[in-house]
Amino acid sequence: MTTENESGRGSITCVGIGMTLGAHLTPQARHCIVNADVVFVAASSGIVEQWIEQMNDDVRSLQGFYGDGKSRNQTYREMVDAMMIQVRAGKSVCGAFYGHPGVFAQAPHRVIALARKEGYRAAMLPGISAEDCLWADLGLDPGKTGCQQYETSQLLMTPRPLDTAALLILWQVCVAGDLTSSLRSTTAWARQQLVNHLSHHYPACHSMILYEAAVLPAFAPRIEHITLADLALATLRQETTLVVPPLHPPPRDDRAYARLKAIADAF
Repeated sequence: MTTENESGRGSITCVGIGMTLGAHLTPQARHCIVNADVVFVAASSGIVEQWIEQMNDDVRSLQGFYGDGKSRNQTYREMVDAMMIQVRAGKSVCGAFYGHPGVFAQAPHRVIALARKEGYRAAMLPGISAEDCLWADLGLDPGKTGCQQYETSQLLMTPRPLDTAALLILWQVCVAGDLTSSLRSTTAWARQQLVNHLSHHYPACHSMILYEAAVLPAFAPRIEHITLADLALATLRQETTLVVPPLHPPPRDDRAYARLKAIADAF
């Protein structure tokens, strides 16, 4: 096998195209898309794919690897295989992924790891993610109270302490409780398990936010306030994120504060 180290050919760069069409693409990511031999794109809609097609003559969609009832793990393996075929053929390959290529996107991480293992040049360029949009649209600052983030099913299946004095962000809430990695949405009963889990930490009347970033410039983000009691029957889509504000202010450790104050006063 001929590798990048031996021939100087064959590479993969995964870039983020951001959340909002045409507004979030960085100059560095655009340069990669324009100059690649082959561009593979995983986008939120056909409109985004058509936009990418205007930048390069060889753009190939990765969306066809998804299928109803098909495991996402199998989909990701097929995506990696498709990109690596072109890398091994000596092509400069760009993988253009919705949002940030390293956030809730397994295929970019997998293809970069495999390419590097085989000796090819591989890199990731950041993009604007749903989290970046969330801070701006909701006017939140994770530095104010602290922040904890979990994939929703992971939270349900692994014991994690929740800090109710900090923000809680739950991703992929529409597939809460999915163990198959193949569902597009779980049932209200499965989501009730999330409600039950959160009810150990928050009252039923606690206000929460269903958030979806805008994908087109003319669209507004979804910012819907609900209570924990409403969550199981709420309209949840694949792009919906659940934002749980703090239940109370963070407690202060008076002894630690006194020690730090003493140190500050000494100077």
